[in-house]
Amino acid sequence: MPESLPPPDECANCGAAIPRHAKACPECGADERTGWRETSAYDALDLPEEAWSDDDAKAPPKAPPKRVNGVAWYWWLVGILLLVAFVLSSLR
Repeated sequence: MPESLPPPDECANCGAAIPRHAKACPECGADERTGWRETSAYDALDLPEEAWSDDDAKAPPKAPPKRVNGVAWYWWLVGILLLVAFVLSSLR
């Protein structure tokens, strides 16, 4: 039987620290059968550094839709169109 690989210091799946003689990751359960790897499967994606930055958190929040009496404008438009359609159908 082949000798099992020792676990890496850090889980490549979830990043948790793995004890020296662990049989599986204590956080996500990864083991040698499911993928003891020295690197994550996502390490070779070549994502730009901007993908990991927190610039999105610094971006100003998007403005909420304009509201009339607490209802978004497009629902007012839908209601008016339905009312016009109902009135026109009742006149026929």
